[in-house]
Amino acid sequence: MFSRRDMCCVSSPRRLAAEIVVACLLFAASALPAAAQLLPAGFFDRVPATGGQARIEADTLAYDGRRDVISAEGSVVMLYDGYTLTGDRLSYNQATGELWFEGNVVIREASGTLYRMDRVHVTGGMKEAFLESLTLTTPDGALIRARDVDYSRELATILTDATYSPCGLCIDSKGRRIGWQVKASKMTYDGDAGLVYLDNPSLELLGIPVAWLPWMVLPDPSQPRRQGFRMPSWDYSDKYGARLDVPYFIPLGESAEIILTPSLMSRQGLLMGAEWEQRFDYGAVNVRGWGTYQLDPSAFAGTVGDTGWRGAMQATGRFTPFPDWRAGWSYTAFSDAAFLKDYDLQSSDNVVNEVYATYLTRDSYLDVRLQQFNLLGNYTPDDQQRHARAIPNIEGTHTQDLGEMGQVTLSGEVLGVQRGRDHVYDYVPDYVFAYEENKFHAMLEAAWQNQYILPAGVVATPYLGLRADAAWYDGGSALKPAEVSLLEATPIAAIDFRWPLIAVDGADSHLFEPIAQLVYRGSDTTLVGVTNDDAQSFVFDDTNLFSFNRFSGADRQETGLRANIGGRYLANFGDGSWLQLIGGQSYHLAGVNALGIADPTQTGASTGLGDAASYIVLGAQGAMFDGLKFGAKAQLDASSFAVKRASAAAQLNYGDRRLGLAYAFIPADPGAGNIVEQHELSATATTPLPFDYWYADAGISWDLVANTWLQLSGGVTYDDDYLVTTLYGAINGPTHSSPNATSIGIRLKLRGPAGEFSL
Repeated sequence: MFSRRDMCCVSSPRRLAAEIVVACLLFAASALPAAAQLLPAGFFDRVPATGGQARIEADTLAYDGRRDVISAEGSVVMLYDGYTLTGDRLSYNQATGELWFEGNVVIREASGTLYRMDRVHVTGGMKEAFLESLTLTTPDGALIRARDVDYSRELATILTDATYSPCGLCIDSKGRRIGWQVKASKMTYDGDAGLVYLDNPSLELLGIPVAWLPWMVLPDPSQPRRQGFRMPSWDYSDKYGARLDVPYFIPLGESAEIILTPSLMSRQGLLMGAEWEQRFDYGAVNVRGWGTYQLDPSAFAGTVGDTGWRGAMQATGRFTPFPDWRAGWSYTAFSDAAFLKDYDLQSSDNVVNEVYATYLTRDSYLDVRLQQFNLLGNYTPDDQQRHARAIPNIEGTHTQDLGEMGQVTLSGEVLGVQRGRDHVYDYVPDYVFAYEENKFHAMLEAAWQNQYILPAGVVATPYLGLRADAAWYDGGSALKPAEVSLLEATPIAAIDFRWPLIAVDGADSHLFEPIAQLVYRGSDTTLVGVTNDDAQSFVFDDTNLFSFNRFSGADRQETGLRANIGGRYLANFGDGSWLQLIGGQSYHLAGVNALGIADPTQTGASTGLGDAASYIVLGAQGAMFDGLKFGAKAQLDASSFAVKRASAAAQLNYGDRRLGLAYAFIPADPGAGNIVEQHELSATATTPLPFDYWYADAGISWDLVANTWLQLSGGVTYDDDYLVTTLYGAINGPTHSSPNATSIGIRLKLRGPAGEFSL
């Protein structure tokens, strides 16, 4: 007999703790689909190495040499491969591998996970175990309980009256039920088949049963590459009815797999999907396809989807062939442009078929693409002709630092456009998005700039550049029937003066910076791409007030001599609040004014830049005190100070309460595509309710032109950090783009250790 704190070492106990631990873990991640997706990755894989030694301490410790049995009693502690086991009594037969551990048994992993049970019986050379009254607590508070667990390594694990609760006991400090849990009267885990069978699985929210099934079988998430069925999903649409997707996974080695996904739909029948992916050390290839024969094409009556056979295919490749290089492709083909959206296979409104290669370092960038743009939705092949192929589409830039001599930048673009139809804005015939065309445009620009500090702290930045353009258009459009070729060289000279004046008052600082720029482009040609395909985005505001060229693409450039005059004020206060104001105006001084030349895409219209003096642009943003953020922009007519465009937004956070306000004004300008004046005011608010875990939100948008509401929305949400459920609704007013539409719905979200699962 040995006294207290005596100990011995047991040679090679053959996964003594492992067998017990694995028995506790094998069921939890599949209690229901929600639990299966929310438990931590690798939850089943915490298995210690074999062949180690177990260290045993106890008040009384005995060894029966004849039977080769170790007995321990009283505050028994067993240490094995990072696991600590404690209990009242231990009996371990080293010859047969049979282990009894009884009385307040606790197993602690190195990670902090706790297993509590009344009794553990391990037999069969550590191949079988039986656990009574299991309670498992993970480091993040999740709780797993079972009346008993019967584990057999070669057969299956069976848990009786199993429960998984991500929120522990799911009772808060005031004794109220929170969160969710899943239960099953019996759970059988078949490791060989990679399946979990559940008898009477149920889901409880706030302690109330809300879902029950008599039987369910789920794939084992701890074996992600095992062949077999994966987690099914369901959906509903009035177009295809109720839908059940049942993926089937087929591994092709460790780096490739096939996933077959039959989808059964109550209205349209069978939709068959398949996906193949092959991974390499330097990239991956993925191919997906879907096909169906619609049982009820009338669900899509009046659209391109009103037909029998429908389908689509997508292929992508992503590679890193060399350091700093990325390359790949993406290709989509479909029976009709609406298929992918009709069956909720893709949410975007367009797809781009392309092959690309990109090079990126600190000083250099090169992107080469061959592209075809397609719309998704109710569009015919004839409609698709209005959208272009960009073959090629090349952009590149390189910057060379010359130290005290400044820096040199070389940039260029090459764009080839092929389009089968004119694209004219339906409401404004003179507004032409794009022409039917074959076009080529190449641009190369070299520039030098440096920064000098002048007396009184004035910062001067001179800029010298030369731009060359070569373009050709075939005259394919009846709206622009003449073939055009262009060669253009544009010398560029600019200088930027800034005089930063800084004042400091304790922890507060103030920067006032007058800014003046002179920009000269020695060309009378603004449409250097012949047609404007890539420079249609243009809003004159504080972000591009002090820009040498405000066009977003290479097909347009500014011309003549222009001055940009304005300033910036920035204040940072000791309490963390700050304020920035920017304002100024642009003046055309000499030469051809690029913004005064008509462009069928209406780029730059209604900015005042076409006149000798532009609109005044103002911008403000800041946070005046903790919790309040705001921003505003405006265009003012310099002659009348009439507001030509304005927007503002602010958000106030006060504890758990939030208030948002937004204002927008865009005047009617049919020539620029704005058919009616947009003048709107909106407000949103979120506030806790006088019940724990509950809050409400509401929003209203008001049409100031029609003096009527534009949209009303609201919702009520319960959120206890484990369970989130929201009842929401919205109704549109008569002047909304979708007038008088109403929507209402419920969102449910379950949170667990590995993330969240939305229903």
